[in-house]
Amino acid sequence: MDYIIKDINLAEEGKRRIEWAKKNMPVLSLIQDEFKRERPLEGIKIAACLHVTVETANLILTLKSGGAMIRLAGSNPLSTQNDVAAAMVDDGIEVFAIRGEDQDTYYRCISSILDIKPNIVLDDGADTIATIHSKRKELIPEIYGGCEETTTGVIRLKSLEKEGALKFPIIAVNDAKTKNMFDNRYGTGQSSLHGIMNATNLLFAGKNVVVVGYGWCGKGVASRARGLGSNVIVVEMDPIKSLEAVMDGFRVMPMIEAAKIGDLFITATGNISVIRGEHFEVMKDGAILSNTGHFNVEINIKDLEKMANKVKDVKESVKEYTMNDGRRIYLLAEGRLINLSSAYGHPPEVMDMSFADQALSVRYIVENREKLDNKVYSTPGEIDERVARLKLDAMNIKIERLTEEQKNYLRSWRAGT
Repeated sequence: MDYIIKDINLAEEGKRRIEWAKKNMPVLSLIQDEFKRERPLEGIKIAACLHVTVETANLILTLKSGGAMIRLAGSNPLSTQNDVAAAMVDDGIEVFAIRGEDQDTYYRCISSILDIKPNIVLDDGADTIATIHSKRKELIPEIYGGCEETTTGVIRLKSLEKEGALKFPIIAVNDAKTKNMFDNRYGTGQSSLHGIMNATNLLFAGKNVVVVGYGWCGKGVASRARGLGSNVIVVEMDPIKSLEAVMDGFRVMPMIEAAKIGDLFITATGNISVIRGEHFEVMKDGAILSNTGHFNVEINIKDLEKMANKVKDVKESVKEYTMNDGRRIYLLAEGRLINLSSAYGHPPEVMDMSFADQALSVRYIVENREKLDNKVYSTPGEIDERVARLKLDAMNIKIERLTEEQKNYLRSWRAGT
């Protein structure tokens, strides 16, 4: 086996945590059983660049059960759980990921997973797919397609498609309703606040919490912060999302105004420099900055470094920047995604659906590769609905069924006033 991990001796602890997570991932477990019986991925080589967590481990083991040969790299330098990486290596999965790895190691790990000449690429942020299109073009003829599971990555890949440069089909797993309505909202909402609490032990009640971005992730963060008693302010540039935030009961204002009154800032936009120099200039002493987007570009750290006359680490995951006028601004987890840098990431109950979407999308690509064009596809509706029904069944929840009369009514245009 070939691998790059921190310490193989951490494997036993990782295995215990993976098994605990599996108990709360019933949909993925059902799909794993199905894959064991049917072996739909026999002989398929998969290069996966994902957050190396206990939930991801259960996805990888599901794909392996289907017959796939897999290599896994971490999709963010601070999101790898070293014990999980060790556990997967001990189970025969080649893993290339170390928590805290530098950028050169990060891309060396991506290159290593691509050395198997994959048929399927699973990506989280599109770094691997971008690497293939820019530096490893010789691999393209062997690739059937890929999956992308983040908003940031889907934006990048749709841009690649728009330029006419996308060389193989992609399923935007992130756009599945059973992913973005639940994982992005409830998962990000809970895990981001968990990460901030772990890093700071902050009391949310009574604080002015500024949520930058009101997509599904921002909605989840805003909802959970309000639930803890925060005064939530939303910064959003889209007029429809801004109006929705107002109707949801939040204050909405430009970043320059929110910067003056915020105690805690949480970015969730997928865009660059949404908090920058002009905002740092007006922030109050003790303001805390965090990011829950995929890349550490949402907070302009270069601006912060230029404006500070002193920088120091005050505790793990907390860096203090002292401005010329004595104000102190605190940056959490290097501006990287706070929920995985300072906590465990999304709970397994919600990743159960996201990774079920992922596993079934991989099978869909393999079985339909001759029909797919080089474009970004939404997750097929039948996969979305199947995952939702399986999740409801696992929760022992029954839902209403249409009568024949109702079905006929919905099919007809004749009935009126």
